[in-house]
Amino acid sequence: MPSLKDLKNRIESVKSTRKITKAMQMVAAAKLRRAQESAEAARPYAERMNKMLGNLALAAKDSPTAPKLLKGSESDQTHLIVVCTAERGLCGGFNSQIVRKSREVIDGLEGNGKTVKILTVGRKGRDQLKRFYAEKFVGHVDLQGVKRIGYDNAAGVAEDISKRFFDGEFDVCTLVFSRFKSVISQIPTPLGIIPPELPEVEETDSDGPSVIYEIEPDEEAVLAELLPKNMATQIFMALLENAASEQGARMAAMDSATRNAGDMINRLNLEYNRSRQAAITKELIEIISGAEAL
Repeated sequence: MPSLKDLKNRIESVKSTRKITKAMQMVAAAKLRRAQESAEAARPYAERMNKMLGNLALAAKDSPTAPKLLKGSESDQTHLIVVCTAERGLCGGFNSQIVRKSREVIDGLEGNGKTVKILTVGRKGRDQLKRFYAEKFVGHVDLQGVKRIGYDNAAGVAEDISKRFFDGEFDVCTLVFSRFKSVISQIPTPLGIIPPELPEVEETDSDGPSVIYEIEPDEEAVLAELLPKNMATQIFMALLENAASEQGARMAAMDSATRNAGDMINRLNLEYNRSRQAAITKELIEIISGAEAL
């Protein structure tokens, strides 16, 4: 049985931990507000750009001169999986959920006889996946020194992926990230970026009558210019969604840790009081027994 001093030291230690988790929860709440606003602001632009490219791709998809980024390579044998996670931990199951979804995608592809390569964005995903697929790693993007994700960070990742694609290192590229839904809900999501997952556009749009546009230069030239920008935009959106999801998960995890610390302090205080009362009772019994013996 621990002594009263040990119990008191443990209570003070848990109180110190509770102060830290409470402070981290408040910081995560402040960061979440900004990250959520950024993610929600990026969604309409990314969705509209995808829709516009879907319209252009409808006219150019059967053209033999269509950009390679649109139609992909002639094979789908080699897949590049880009896994986006956080640089830091203490955010509950956020990183583990993305890694688990990535492993499902990788194992499914390998089960179909495909070759898989892995590129990670974020230290936590790299550390976890290297335990299982160290031989499949082809690169890592370190964002540890980046305080706020910007478009330039996403453009650098997109440029690296494009270079690898045109060098013939892979045929298909899939991005895995966590889509922010709420503080308690983040959804690990795979997204194809080469070839891009464009919305299916009918000849007549449900929003209104079909409109014929004259494009100059032609659709292929416009797509060749916009597709790399669209890839960077989708990666940027994924990084913003990840940032919001990370802060939401950290806020929930620190709130849970703070409440657990409070429960532990209550249990330790109860144990301390019982032990103290038992020690006092024992001393009283010894005093009374000594008095009666005289």
